[in-house]
Amino acid sequence: MRLATLRTPAGTRAVRVDRDGYVDTGAADVGDLLGRDGWARIAAAATGPTYPLDGAEFAPLVPRPSKIICVGLNYRNHILEMGRELPTFPTLFAKYPEALVGAGDPIVLPAESAAVDWEAELAVVIGAPVRRATEEQAAAAIAGFGVLNDVTARDWQYRSAQWLQGKTFEATTPFGPVLVTPDELPGGVRPALTMTASVDGEVVQRADTADLVFSPVDLVRYVSTVLTLRPGDVIATGTPGGVGHARTPPRYLTDGARLVTEIAGIGRLDNRVVR
Repeated sequence: MRLATLRTPAGTRAVRVDRDGYVDTGAADVGDLLGRDGWARIAAAATGPTYPLDGAEFAPLVPRPSKIICVGLNYRNHILEMGRELPTFPTLFAKYPEALVGAGDPIVLPAESAAVDWEAELAVVIGAPVRRATEEQAAAAIAGFGVLNDVTARDWQYRSAQWLQGKTFEATTPFGPVLVTPDELPGGVRPALTMTASVDGEVVQRADTADLVFSPVDLVRYVSTVLTLRPGDVIATGTPGGVGHARTPPRYLTDGARLVTEIAGIGRLDNRVVR
């Protein structure tokens, strides 16, 4: 099953994605839907209204998650690219909902930064409350997956040893377009999917999500040890090699650039960069 949050004249709506249209599930957004008991049954049984496929405008998949937990240095090739050793534990940091934009929305370059970089990522969306999860519980808590780009102001990220300030500038992080449940993906809760990012038509990142050091299930187990994960919470699983900051010379996003982030089997973010 595929779910999305659409913008409509009546506000945002959580919809089921069908071949011939988007079917309203009765919830305001995907986060609202996931918070309802039996959300999968509710979404599968929804009968309307239906919105046309053409002209649909995607809001962030979960517009206001209670938590956005991000993982740094989780692809083997990116870790080597950055000159580091493979980690023993995940590196965690956070974003806030104000950073999120939809799959086709502009990415706003902060006026304060001259080093804004791209980071294509697989996003895990939580579908059930979970704390100190076993492997089985962690797998069951994963509602599905989306596409996220952890756009980063590198000059602010490295002002200190803590990354937060470079990671959560407002209106910088596209997230969507849809949530795809694990049963529709090769590998299920440990999906093996081709992920790419391109800038102005040039592919700058390409990876297989199976190259993650810590799988989605590993991450749910680890994060849920620290705090309770709740429906609609998001875990961004990390980016592969190819980021602009690691190039010689470094390359960053500029006003007017087009950033496309795609994961096969899930969907595509297509965002213009604006100053």
